[in-house]
Amino acid sequence: MGRDVAQRRLRAGIVGGGQGAFIGAVHRIAAELDGQALVIAGAMSADPQKAAASASAWYLDRSYESYEEMARAEAGRADGIDFVMITTPNHLHFPVAKAFLEQGIHVVLDKPMTLNLAEAQELVGLVERSKLVFALTHTYTGYPMVRHARELVQRGALGEIRKVLVEYVQDWLMTPEEQTGNKQAVWRTDPARSGAAGCVGDIGTHAANLVEFITGLKISALSADLTAFVAGRRLDDDANMLLHLENGAKGVLSCSQIAAGEENELGIRIYGTKAGLEWHQMEPNTLIFKQPGQPRQILRTNMPYLSDEVKAAARVPAGHPEGYLEAFANLYKLAIADIRRVESGEPVQGGYPTAYDGLRGMLFITRAVESSRRGSSWLELT
Repeated sequence: MGRDVAQRRLRAGIVGGGQGAFIGAVHRIAAELDGQALVIAGAMSADPQKAAASASAWYLDRSYESYEEMARAEAGRADGIDFVMITTPNHLHFPVAKAFLEQGIHVVLDKPMTLNLAEAQELVGLVERSKLVFALTHTYTGYPMVRHARELVQRGALGEIRKVLVEYVQDWLMTPEEQTGNKQAVWRTDPARSGAAGCVGDIGTHAANLVEFITGLKISALSADLTAFVAGRRLDDDANMLLHLENGAKGVLSCSQIAAGEENELGIRIYGTKAGLEWHQMEPNTLIFKQPGQPRQILRTNMPYLSDEVKAAARVPAGHPEGYLEAFANLYKLAIADIRRVESGEPVQGGYPTAYDGLRGMLFITRAVESSRRGSSWLELT
């Protein structure tokens, strides 16, 4: 720590995200969108030739054959990276994050945080001891209207929360894509690289995180039913859960990757003693606020009635579409601002998911898998 970052763009590195990957390019666009950072170095594949070709295609200044080499080398350079983006399959999240944290380099990590709960617990300890910025990219918390939904709950507009309905459904794994060589399907359905869960780890964690982010309430217990509908698949591709929230509210969470005809339908409805709200990721600029006996209010991104914090999460005038990449970039904008603060000796301000949210996610995955194996028995998230 103590780098001079006040008058320049931050230097970023990436691990993973090589040719044929999806999320690596998303991270790069998000990190660079606001002109606050530039990706200059990478260890983009375990295959040296692919790593070099991927770095060349991105015009990176430096390419490494391994993340271990990259962490050591960048930490020793006067012009080394300020933070690393980790976009590998899940089994590499922990060792890569550990390598860079131990070299004093800030980390932005894709979710879920680790392969298993034990790694998550150890990583939280590493982050705490390092005093570095650690951000986890639960993308959907970056949307302006999700943040407005949280504000409505915080100021009591919904009253006491009673019920939550959340679903995240897709159809891209309704056939055995992993048998066709689809890179994304191959590792996401492999327990050695994905972890104990498939669909639950990939998208169910987003749904659970959204519940806790908007309501400010932790999921205290769950009863889960996980299924692998596609013959021969080793991890779940569909899940249905009942939830208990810490204030006594009840919830239903459904996630699926075999829901025919669905693209990427993440939606949440929250009901309190005064009002309810509804948000859908495929129409992200709209939040519906519902009061009994009153017309529904259609709330929109970047309108004057929103708070300054929520409006700051939008980049274009009202009525212009913003979406996934901008929401992703909001997390980077907040994390980069905190990296500047830490390097200047100032306290962090947060506003993005952290290692503690990652630990919650791994606890959610672990308990969901265990509950299903026990015949959907109720288990506490402790």
